[in-house]
Amino acid sequence: MRNSFDWTPYRRSTVGFDRLFDFLESSGSAENYPPFDIEKVADDHFRITVAVAGFKSDEIDITAQQNMLTVSGRKAPAKDGETRQLLYSGIATRAFERRFQLADFVRVDRADLADGLLIIDLVREVPEAMKPHKIAIGGTQPTAIEAKKAA
Repeated sequence: MRNSFDWTPYRRSTVGFDRLFDFLESSGSAENYPPFDIEKVADDHFRITVAVAGFKSDEIDITAQQNMLTVSGRKAPAKDGETRQLLYSGIATRAFERRFQLADFVRVDRADLADGLLIIDLVREVPEAMKPHKIAIGGTQPTAIEAKKAA
């Protein structure tokens, strides 16, 4: 059951939040395959773990583009002469595509595949120019114009 919410009044009174509203509007229609976890490892380190049982590393594609991380998987076709007679098939190996919206300054650090789990480590690296810094009030430092006049 999906509750629909009208974000129009908020869209009219805000600037620059279009991506957030688009994300909120589309988040209710996501498929549940494959299952995943998102974990905060440290203040600026995150981990996405995707359950990809039955997939090999060459059958999984990870793409990071701007603020979007896309993980997709497609089973390789069976080789000639390779047949399996399954009596019961409970392991889902259908093709998938899972998208994750990343915040600004978040980048993929590494990805590993082990024991049927794809682990993607993310790091938030805020540029030094974007970090907060103290501003001195009425300091004794001469401004650039005053320093030029004195010279």
